[in-house]
Amino acid sequence: QVQLVESGGGTVQYGGSLRLSCAGSGITFSSYTMRWYRQAPGKERELVAAITNFGGSTNYADSVKGRFAISRDNVKNTVYLQMNSLKPEDTAVYYCNAYTLRRGYWGQGTQVTVSS
Repeated sequence: QVQLVESGGGTVQYGGSLRLSCAGSGITFSSYTMRWYRQAPGKERELVAAITNFGGSTNYADSVKGRFAISRDNVKNTVYLQMNSLKPEDTAVYYCNAYTLRRGYWGQGTQVTVSS
């Protein structure tokens, strides 16, 4: 059974930091590109950051460049999202996604709330 379990969400003040984690099981973790998405109330889910299977390449949404950093540890089967200089507009449910051309899996999401 495939599981992606996010953790690390919470409430933080403007300018604060959080680190999200997503632990995968039931998959060959290193075979998957890992992505973080987010969805704010009333908005579509958007891609925040992605990292290739061995971490050789990353990319970010323009809105988070320079503030967020994605990384992964294939020994621990975990992907991280370090979020700094958080803004109220970063408030959303953050989802982990494991992706290949053949299949994809989602976590259940973790809430991030940034207060002004």
